[in-house]
Amino acid sequence: MPPLGISARWIEKRKPYWDRLEALLRACGRRSVAALTHAELRELALLYRQTASDLSVAREDPTSVPLAQYLNDLLGRAHNLIYSGDKRRAGGIRHFYLRVFPAVFRETLPYTAAALAIFLATGVAGAILTLSNPGFERLLLPATMMDTIERREMWTHSILAVKPLASSAIMTNNLSVALVMFASGIAAGVGTLYMLAFNGLLIGVIGTVCARAGMAVPLWSFVAPHGVLELPAIFIAGGAGLLLGRGLVAPGPLSRREALADCASRAVRLLLGVIPLLVIAGVIEAFVSPSDLPVPAKFLIAAALFVLMSAYLALPAAPVTPDSAP
Repeated sequence: MPPLGISARWIEKRKPYWDRLEALLRACGRRSVAALTHAELRELALLYRQTASDLSVAREDPTSVPLAQYLNDLLGRAHNLIYSGDKRRAGGIRHFYLRVFPAVFRETLPYTAAALAIFLATGVAGAILTLSNPGFERLLLPATMMDTIERREMWTHSILAVKPLASSAIMTNNLSVALVMFASGIAAGVGTLYMLAFNGLLIGVIGTVCARAGMAVPLWSFVAPHGVLELPAIFIAGGAGLLLGRGLVAPGPLSRREALADCASRAVRLLLGVIPLLVIAGVIEAFVSPSDLPVPAKFLIAAALFVLMSAYLALPAAPVTPDSAP
């Protein structure tokens, strides 16, 4: 007979989740969570949080002591399994960047693709507005940039005079943009959408103005070497922000708090994963992009970096460990 304070219907509704947690614990056996797939480990973490919530409900009812004891034992087994092992091993960071991040990137690819689509759509809109409305570009671009473009000069050559400082400033700016784009997702994704749309519009305007001035090749030969890393990193950070917003706006069958925690876990891993890409892009933007290298060499460097990044993001996932689960 079920406890008087907790309905039989509630227990019947929650029991399949406890049984599933039991099944996952049995599947681990003596091999720890390394026996689980990424999807199963995410499920384990979610069931752990849900069962902890159920335990708090059971503890509030004095007549549900046996149920509370059962849930407490179940949580204890899950806790020991999740938090045992080699979380602090020396290769943890290497494992994350070589195995975990690429796997999480592929799992959340639709969000990155959505960020890319927003950027491209507003880029096309920026080009159309610039072509159809003379003077529109002056609403967005600084007067100093417009002056250099009108003189058929690139505004990037000054970077070469202060390469180390420029590299540091570029890295800091890129990381700040990625962080803000990610964090803006907490506002139901609206902030992330705005930043993607604005930056896409800006690129469309700059590209069109430079093409009209006969500077398309200098512009894109400057952008290409670092842009093949920087832009995908920004799209991934944007996708992380959209994922965060989805957890808040569309929790699905989960509670809003559980959905947000689940989405935030993966989104944070996406943000951490793009840091090396942005650092490398900052170095290239300061030392290579504005250099006097031949244009074909710059595009060749860009192509090689794109191939390497694609191969990196396709690296197979390793067996899941407690510190690497998305």
